[in-house]
Order: sequence, then C-alpha cells, then structure tokens
Amino acid sequence: MAEYTHGQHPSVTLSYLWRNAENSTAYALGEMNPGRSLLDVGCGPGSITADLARRVAPGRVTAVDASPEAVDQARANAEEAGAENIDFLVGDVHGLDLPDDTFDVVHAHQVLQHVADPVRALAEMRRVARPGGVVAACDSDYSAMHWYPRLPELDSWMDLYQKVARANGGEPDAGRHMLAWAHAAGFEDVTYTAEVWNHSAPDRRSWWGGMWSRRILESTMGRRAVEKGIASQADLEWISAGWQRWSEHPDGVFVIPRGAILCRVPE
Repeated sequence: MAEYTHGQHPSVTLSYLWRNAENSTAYALGEMNPGRSLLDVGCGPGSITADLARRVAPGRVTAVDASPEAVDQARANAEEAGAENIDFLVGDVHGLDLPDDTFDVVHAHQVLQHVADPVRALAEMRRVARPGGVVAACDSDYSAMHWYPRLPELDSWMDLYQKVARANGGEPDAGRHMLAWAHAAGFEDVTYTAEVWNHSAPDRRSWWGGMWSRRILESTMGRRAVEKGIASQADLEWISAGWQRWSEHPDGVFVIPRGAILCRVPE
C-alpha cells in the first residue's frame, strides 16, 4: 500500500460519514440486489458499507480496510446503524486474504487513487469476484476539480495535495485512469461512467470549506507537507484561511468529477 494521504484524524473520517450509497455509488446501485454477497474494499468508517449492506440483505458483506482504526470505526458505525450482515477484516487490496470466486460484487470507493499499484489491486478484486460477478470502483480526479472564485489559497491547496499524494505513492487524478487500469487488469467488459459531487449549495459550501479549513491544519496531509518540505506551517494557515473565505462567499462553487467503472467478470 502507498501511504494514505489523508490519514485517520477525525477531521478526515468524520467528513466521510455524509457518504452513502446514493451519493457515492449511484453508478453501481443496479448491482446491489437483495441476497448478493458483497466485498467492500477500503471501507473507511463504513457509512457506504452499512448502506450497501441494507440493500443486499440477507446477503452478507465483508468490509476490509488497511487501517485497523478505520475497521474499528466501521464496526462501531455498523452496530449503530443496525447493520448485522457485515463481517470486518483488516487487509491490503494488493493481497486479500480471501478465496477465489467468492463475491457477487466487489466494490471500492476512493481507494485506487491511494494504492501503490492500482492495476494489481483491480486484478486482486477480480480474483475474489465470482464468474458472472461485478467489480465496481469509483475515484475522484483532482486536476479536474473546479471552483469559483479562483482564490490563490485554493490553487496552492491543489498544488500541495498533488505533491503530497504523489510523494506518498498515489495517483490523485485516478478518475481519468480507471478505464485504462481496468483493461490492464484483464477486464474486457468495462463500462466507464463520469459522476460528480457538487459542494456549491450554501449548506454544502459552508460544510466543505469549513471542513477543509480545519483539515489542512489537523490531518496527516498537512503534517506530511511540512515534513517533506512541500509547505510551511504558515502556508497551511494561509490555505486554511482561504478555505474559510471561500466557504463564506455567496458565489462559491466547488465540483469534484469522479470516474467510475463497472467491470463484468466472464461466466
């Protein structure tokens, strides 16, 4: 695994809890049918996992993440949500401790951008999918994100993120690579879909900008930027203030393009 750029600070993990099946896996919901078995790779704190578990019940879900802390959070959130059909596992997507041909659906959300070898990861996801099953994955494309007003602080945030993510061994522009990675992993029947997250409504803008104004100062990403000489603490403070300024701008727009793939495994 490459180093997870965002880390597990609450400023990161709590922000993920707004994600659910509808706003994060719309491209694959047609595959999340009752009775199907599901592997959720890189489950994080598990809000999507719990939502998908309700959709495939009485089918069982296995949730795996490389971070024991994330798995603990996902387990606690599943218990709170009353999702009882989920098993949890700490593991690396490059080498899953799971048998071949096990799951009807193998899903990964915002994972491939962070791994050392996304093609190997997809091949491993294919290995554990049953014949006739589906591998579904979706990732953001950082360079394609756009916002208004074009504040220099946010331009610096993007430059910082790109440098830290690549120094950690990731590919922040994963969204545009998904189809090529799927083909390189041996899939032939692949559907590529483009989706977006839109954080431009006043409530979304306030939440997104406020979250990043804290996250750049508190999360692993900011700390690594300073350690690697990519930014100074003063730079982080400046970017944080810019995020807050953007969040309060009545014309503020922020859009995140995402590339998604549905890969069908031959019968």
